[in-house]
Parts: sequence; structure tokens; C-alpha cells
Amino acid sequence: MKLSQHPSWQEVSYIMKEHRDMTIAQVDPPVPEVPSDLQSNVTSVPNKLLSPAEIGITETAPEQLVADLAAGILTSLEVTNAFLRRAGLAQKLVNCITELLPQKALLRARELDAYYAEHKKPMGPLHGLPISVKEHVGMEGLDQNCAFVSWVGKIAKSDAQILTILWNAGCVFYARTTEPQSLMMIETSSNIYGTTLNPHNTSLTPGGSSGGEGALIALRGSCLGVSTDIAIEGGSIRVPAANCGNYGLRPTSHRIPLVGLAAPQMGSEQIWPVIGPQSTTLEGIKLFMSTVLAAKPWMNDPSLVPLSWKANEGSLARKGLQRIKIGVIWSDKVVKPQSSILRALEEMVAKLRDVPEIEVVDWKPWKHDYAHKIVSKLYLPDGGRGYAAAIDASGEPWHPLTRYKIRENPHTEDQSIHDVWHWTMEREIYRAGYAQAWNDTATGLNEDGLPTGMVDVILCPVGPGPAPLLNTSKYWGYTSQWNLLDYPALVFPVTKMNVRKDVQERDYTPMNEDDKYYYDLYDEPERFRDAPISLQLVGRNFEDEKVIEAFEFISEKIGLPFMDPLRP
Repeated sequence: MKLSQHPSWQEVSYIMKEHRDMTIAQVDPPVPEVPSDLQSNVTSVPNKLLSPAEIGITETAPEQLVADLAAGILTSLEVTNAFLRRAGLAQKLVNCITELLPQKALLRARELDAYYAEHKKPMGPLHGLPISVKEHVGMEGLDQNCAFVSWVGKIAKSDAQILTILWNAGCVFYARTTEPQSLMMIETSSNIYGTTLNPHNTSLTPGGSSGGEGALIALRGSCLGVSTDIAIEGGSIRVPAANCGNYGLRPTSHRIPLVGLAAPQMGSEQIWPVIGPQSTTLEGIKLFMSTVLAAKPWMNDPSLVPLSWKANEGSLARKGLQRIKIGVIWSDKVVKPQSSILRALEEMVAKLRDVPEIEVVDWKPWKHDYAHKIVSKLYLPDGGRGYAAAIDASGEPWHPLTRYKIRENPHTEDQSIHDVWHWTMEREIYRAGYAQAWNDTATGLNEDGLPTGMVDVILCPVGPGPAPLLNTSKYWGYTSQWNLLDYPALVFPVTKMNVRKDVQERDYTPMNEDDKYYYDLYDEPERFRDAPISLQLVGRNFEDEKVIEAFEFISEKIGLPFMDPLRP
């Protein structure tokens, strides 16, 4: 990629797009061209353009793919080729790729196949599995620009630690995915690559900042991807997973290594960023977490907690607990969920109440409005100067949502060190208060005086509605709440938009300006046709496995999702 000495931001964008298109052109056989008369839902297009073998491979669950690769039923080369072609097709449909890596990926696939032929066993638990990666997760020798035009040309000197672990486990890296200008939005749009669209309805956003991963996985151009929640918008894994009908996990911080990640606020400790997976299946989430933690990353990164993945210990109900207790948040009392989200909650809760081993109670949000203020103060304690400098350095225009997050946010101000200390203490006080609110759900005390019968997990919305219309995503309180508390949260698909049932509530009086904004956005439900409807399950710090186990038990009992977002 050659740039002139002082290129305009338009020239930089042109060259980066040209490079991306060149990497797609290197795929053989060539990636099919897409029809010009596409419908708004493009999820079925790949099945019309790819071979039956490619469709079969790319629509196989990651856990089954690694089993078939380990058994020699599939070769890494054929699996990698299939995902390269489907990823290239996904780019042509929704603009989700920054570059494909066909040469590197195919070389790796051949090495893995040669290893298998010689040793008659897989190289590791991810042997031959293609994994997609968000752009700002560093890959040695490749650009790491975080969607700042001025950062184009910054080259990663080495692979991020998370990628080294996955590589050593036998995976294949083949695709890098889009992110928004400065990683700041819960949408995915930049002046380098343009806007990424939602495959279920291209009038909607796939979310952000891991929206490229979300869209690619929704189109089955990937079955497992490396996503990040870089903190500034508080939902970068879960929002895309929800908007695109994928599974996504925000782990507790200090479990997955961050070394090799790029972002303006790396080093800030007020709200810790995390790396986590998006996948087509829950088993893909578990495969990612168990593989990474089996490598004991804390041996190289002393900031991490030495806590292995505690799998296969049985569901909560089989651990001697009489019942799983689920607290339900119907509204955070800041922005009321739209009717589609409430319908998903109502349908799920109705089925849960019929399960003898499950108790459902209402969860009273504890000062979520104040939490939103605290987290907004702590995200940008420099008043956003670092982000503004990176944007302004190239002369690129500010995206409206970037401007909204930085320049129009009443809580964004350049703080003194004493201000930062104050709001950090407010964070700690709030965390203690929320822990007490959770403890107060107990029904008794054990012999040691510890609370028993508490809520095990919280079931709640991921956002106020389904995937929003492009350029309208402004409220992230349903996800940033758990960033502030550093609670693990799993997003999962439940159903899809029903334009007949999910009508706007009439005669409703909004609670505030944010609530009114989202109420007004939902005036025409038809615009959200085919959008996935997802929810999230939240646990306490370092109870990531408990959240997974609780969801497995719930899903087994009530059958989730109720409607596959990819099916008509």
C-alpha cells in the first residue's frame, strides 16, 4: 500500500479499499458477483451462489468442524477455501471486511494438513478452524489503524497475545473485519471503508464496534471471530451479536489477554476493555474461552487472573441447588424497551415460569441512570482529546455518532486527576451498592452467615430495540451498565421481528429525552422487518462459566431460539 507524502483522507480511503478488493480478487475460484436487485434481507444469497460443499462447510457449527477436522473427514485446505469465498461474498453484500488473507491462510492450511498426514492427529483443539479477527487486534506486519485515517500505515510489530494463543491451538486466520471511526460507536462506519450493513435488513446497523464480525458471522462467512469491547461505547461484542442474531460473550475483565490491542485509551484503567468471542453457536463461545484459558495466558501477562475455564461441572440445577433463580429487568427506567424486546422477554419468561427447577423474579434496576453518568465520566477523562487529535490529524470528517459521543456528550469533559479519582471512587461505591442489591435478593443465611437463595443470573435486554436504523444508535445503557460493574454477559438469539405483533405502544409518555428519541424511532415497525431479537444473561464478577451453564440449562428446558433469525 503506497501513499503519497501528504495524502488526503479520500486518497487513503481509496487505496485501502483497493487493497481490500485486491485481496478478495486473489481468492480462487473467484468470489461470485452478487445480483444488482437484492432484497433488504441478504442472508440467503450465499446459498444461491456457492457450491453445495462450500455451503455445507460454512454452515457447520464450529464445534462440529473441529471434530471433523480432527477426524480427518475434512481437510484444512477445503475448509479454509470455503470460508475465504463466503467471506469475500459477505464483503460484497454488506461491506464487513478490511482485508482477506488468502495467501497466509492457504499456506497455514497446507501446513496443518501436512502435520495431520504425518502425525495422524490434530495440531491442537482448533486444528484447521478458520477464525476471523477484528482489525485493531494486531497481526504482525499488517495495518492496525482503529478506523482512524491518520493511523493508516501503523503496522503491528507482532501478533496480539490472543492471536498467538489461537494460532498455537491450530487455527487459521483468514479475514480481518471492519470497525467504526475511532472504535467509538455501537454502529460500524468509517471514512476508510464506509458503512457496514446488517445482513438481515440492510437498512439497519449490525452494531459496533465489532460490527464487521457481527455481519460476517451472520452471513456464515465466519463461525467464530475475535471481537472486542474496547469500553468507550460499552457493548462492542454484545450489540453486534444481538443485532445480527449471533452468540456473543463479554467476559469478566482480566481473564483474556489484551496485549497487542490498539486503541487511543489503552492504559486507562477506569473501565477495562475486554476481548471476547462472537460465534454461530454457544459451543463456539465455550471453545474459544476454554482454548484461550487452557494456555494459561497469565503466565505471560501478570495483569490477568490465574483462573482456568471451569467446564463440564454440570448445570446449576445439578449442583445441589433446588432451583435456578433468574432476575428479570423489564426496563432500566431510563429508556423503555420497544415492544419487540418486551415480547421476547414475555415469551421467554412465560416458558421459564413453567419449569419447576427455575424461579423467576423481577429485578429492580438499582440507580441505572446514575451508573450511566459514572460510566460516561470514566470513558473519556481527557475530554476526548486523544480521539479528536487522531481524527483531526488527517482532516477526515467526524461521523455524526462520533461527534455525539464526544462533543455532544454532556458528561465528556477534560478532568483533573482529582476529578478522575472522584469518579473512580464513585464507581467503586456504586459497585459495592449493586453487590449489596444483589445480596438482598437472598431468602436466608447459611450457617456461616452468608446469603442463600440469591438471584443466580439476570435476564435483560441488550438495547432498547432490535437493530436500529443506520446512524441512529445513541443509547448503550443496557450494555455499559455491566461494563461499569465488570459483570460477564452472554447475548443469545431468541426470535425475530414480527411487524404484526411488535407495534409501537400508543399513548405512552416518555420518561426523558433519550426515551422519547427511541420511542419516536419505532413509529414504523415495518422498517425493522427480519431483525433478530436477542437478549442477554448477566452474572457476577468471574461467574462467566455460571452464566454459560445457566443459559445451557435454560435453553435445554425451554428450547432457544424460539425462531432462527436465518430462517424465513
